[in-house]
Amino acid sequence: MHVNGSQLILEIFKDQDVDTLFVYPGGVLVPFFDELYHQESQFHIYRPAHEQNGVHAADGYARSTGKLGVFVATSGPGATNTITGIATAYMDSVPLLIITGQVTNSLIGKDSFQEIDITGLTMSITKHNYLVRDVKDLQKTMEEAIRVATTGRPGPVLVDIPKDVFLDVCDYLGPLPVVEKEEIIDEEALEQAIECINAAKKPVIYAGGGIRISKTEEALLALAEKADIPVVNSFMGIGTIDRNHKLSLGFVGMHGLRETNIAVSKCDLLFAIGARFSDRVVGNAERFAPGAAIIHMDIDETEFDKNTRPTLPLLGDFKTLFPRLLAGVKKADHSEWLAEIRSFAAERKTEGMFTPDRIIETINGTYPENTVLVTDVGQHQMWSGQFWKVRKGQEFVTSGGLGTMGFGLGAAIGAQIGNPNKNVVLITGDGCFRMSNQEMVTMVRYELPIRVVMFNNRALGMVRQWQKLFNGGRYSQTDIGADLNYVMLAQAYGITAAKTTSLEELDAVLEETKDIKGPVFIECEFSSDYNVFPIVPPGKGIDEFVEE
Repeated sequence: MHVNGSQLILEIFKDQDVDTLFVYPGGVLVPFFDELYHQESQFHIYRPAHEQNGVHAADGYARSTGKLGVFVATSGPGATNTITGIATAYMDSVPLLIITGQVTNSLIGKDSFQEIDITGLTMSITKHNYLVRDVKDLQKTMEEAIRVATTGRPGPVLVDIPKDVFLDVCDYLGPLPVVEKEEIIDEEALEQAIECINAAKKPVIYAGGGIRISKTEEALLALAEKADIPVVNSFMGIGTIDRNHKLSLGFVGMHGLRETNIAVSKCDLLFAIGARFSDRVVGNAERFAPGAAIIHMDIDETEFDKNTRPTLPLLGDFKTLFPRLLAGVKKADHSEWLAEIRSFAAERKTEGMFTPDRIIETINGTYPENTVLVTDVGQHQMWSGQFWKVRKGQEFVTSGGLGTMGFGLGAAIGAQIGNPNKNVVLITGDGCFRMSNQEMVTMVRYELPIRVVMFNNRALGMVRQWQKLFNGGRYSQTDIGADLNYVMLAQAYGITAAKTTSLEELDAVLEETKDIKGPVFIECEFSSDYNVFPIVPPGKGIDEFVEE
């Protein structure tokens, strides 16, 4: 088949079952969009209000579906606007393909209009990137880029394409052959891991986002149930076990629940699966699980012994390793250990109050099933992780490693596009919402029934909390004030909107808006003095938390 570069890209997408594209046009992309114009019926195409949010949308689509997310941006500022979104995906191992247009080959290196070295700029935040200067290299590069993004430990890949390459002609003969690599398992390490699990008296599984990425949640549950091992999660691992299951303890680390952090601190075996031991989890590394042997199972060997003392490494694909572990691990009863962990839990005293925990539980009660929960970053994110009961089969979409304020609205758009038959609820804060609220026009344009719940404490809450606890209450630039009517702003976009200040009002609004087909915006206003507890102060072990 004789095709130009633009046609070649679209043919590859069709052969690779990529049918959803997030795009923002620009000058050097005119040839690509001209070809897309003729093939629009074969793709689902979405244009955001801003390129950064477009990458977040592709990200939310990828996280919530397991498919490749694709974003296409123009050269210069179009390309640089993608950087924060790319870095967000890189930190959380999300499979993205970013295609950027570039000035024609003859203009590269001449400071031409909207020329930028985007491959140089993104080298440290992509799994790999490419500049394609010859159309003859385009097919191999595109197919390799998709394969790199989606296999092994996933991640974002960028392909930069000059304008003339979109126009140049070549032959396309269908997908190129792929040579599969043979997986080699360390049998000795596997046997040692099984022996350690069988010998443990107080084991804990530390489950990370790698389980969600590999779609091995059922295998995790089977292993945990057979060996009767409680499961804690990294923040990216929330949702890998039903939060209502008796073995689920919630997330661990800086804002982990009391019983979760104590359990990790007292365990004699910590089995980490698909987690990277972030500093937000570990706290003081010397005090992290001090009496425990640590097994670390991952597909990426660069994570071994990076943030902890030496561990027993178990390298490989989880779909291969889990069945082997399950066959070797003995059925166990750790009921005494589980009872001890339950005794660590603290009682909450906010019943009936319009507090963040009760607001989240109320919303969760309205959308208990068939729901994708998306969060922005900050206090509301931590409260969501603590109190939203993520059920089996649900998705929890959040920016973990980079902690990107403004991530939520774009990600919610992508999640709703990828899951049209599910409820998508976004919990955001007033600070985050100010960064991305222009995407309300995108929700309306594509008639996306997202429920946006904005926590309004008139502050940049998480930083304000640190200023309160560790800087003597010197609130420098963290109080936002009441200078914006958010309900009127949402209504200006044509969105149903309401403000609530009590649980009774919230209940009423949730009931009134439950069956509305389009987007809904709900503002929840409460005091800026509510803080996230527990909190582990800097330099402390995770069992040295501060409670309110």
